[in-house]
Amino acid sequence: MTNETASKGDLPPAIRVTPPGPTSRTWLIRHAHVAAPMGPMLPPGPPSSIVYASGRGSNVTDVDGNRYVDLAGGFGALLLGHLHPSVQRVLGLQSERLWQALGDLYPADAKIALLERLTRLYPEPNALGILAQSGSDAVSAALKTAVLATGKPGVLAFGAAYHGLGYGPLAACGLRESYRAPFAEQLSPRVSFAAYPTTAESAAESLESCRAHLARGDVGAVLIEPVLGRGGVVAPPPGYLAELAGLARAAGALFVADEIWTGLGRAGSWLSAVADGVVPDVICLGKGLGGGLPVSAVIGRSSVMQSWRREAEVVHTATFAGAPLAASAAIATLEVLGKEKLPQRAAELGARYAAELRSAFSGSERVRDVRGRGLMVGLDLGERPGAASRLMKGLLQAGYVTSTGGGRREVLVLTPPLNIDEAVLLGSVPVIVGQIAKLS
Repeated sequence: MTNETASKGDLPPAIRVTPPGPTSRTWLIRHAHVAAPMGPMLPPGPPSSIVYASGRGSNVTDVDGNRYVDLAGGFGALLLGHLHPSVQRVLGLQSERLWQALGDLYPADAKIALLERLTRLYPEPNALGILAQSGSDAVSAALKTAVLATGKPGVLAFGAAYHGLGYGPLAACGLRESYRAPFAEQLSPRVSFAAYPTTAESAAESLESCRAHLARGDVGAVLIEPVLGRGGVVAPPPGYLAELAGLARAAGALFVADEIWTGLGRAGSWLSAVADGVVPDVICLGKGLGGGLPVSAVIGRSSVMQSWRREAEVVHTATFAGAPLAASAAIATLEVLGKEKLPQRAAELGARYAAELRSAFSGSERVRDVRGRGLMVGLDLGERPGAASRLMKGLLQAGYVTSTGGGRREVLVLTPPLNIDEAVLLGSVPVIVGQIAKLS
């Protein structure tokens, strides 16, 4: 490993004490005393996670001094890894100029510049955009746009989909019923679901189901992830998105692509739906857009986005939407993605990585499938609920940070930075093989 690689933060793991170490345990006990509990009820016992202290590139270090290779990348959000120097530099400059403007009333120059960059990503001229603060916020804005443009309140969503937990996106969440159930009485009843397809046969069945839902005449938005993210890294069969978009438009509904995970190079192209030959009416972006800072966006064709112009004031905004620091970080991130051709690199390196994993598990009954696009890879461990969670813990002790997906947490999700050192990434393959061999 060269000095340049080390300075970038592309080093292999270095575990000093078995995670979670004593300092992480202390911090996590403090956390348990002040943070509302999230997730399922667990039996009493010591904490099993870690507490981050610092990060650089594809490495993260916990409060015990353990160094990990980050193959989760902030749930796919750290496209450039931790503390990318270009983003750091721009943040330093912006921090000396302006931290906060006055929203849409007196916007910052950085906000306007970011919207100019983002709308140029849309494949048609004269696109317009809305800046928001999170992926969930962007999906909310997209759903509002759909009802303004079509006058139809209904939403067609998909099983195993995840769009965020704000009330609009939560109503369209098909990943886990437990996410929706406690709030069901407060959610829109105008959301229906079709199955997300995995094969040509299931694609035909899914499209037939979509036709039936659209035939009701009240659906204004067809909301879909071009590749399921938390649902288990599932790509639909070729041609499915194009057929679905055709059905949506024939029914007078907007085709809304949730590219919060897949966009900006994560899945090997700037926009995954566009790479599949579809121009969505509305596209949601988020996660990696801010280089680690919270910012998201909705971009779409002018005729659709002009629906916000009305006689009575209708807005979608927030105090910190388009804030100068986040907007500047997003511009820097887009600049690096383009200059270093990281979407193309993600496609090429991701294909090599997935091929190495497939080769390692060829003939194995422990891994049902290795799938994904670009540097968005999923290992399906089959009919073993919670298997990916157990694997994630084993990999953590070996020095790798990962995440899980699928309705029963049966898929290990790997979303490293797009600029991760190839040797460091491929070095994870034998470790993953070894940890899967230990699974019960």
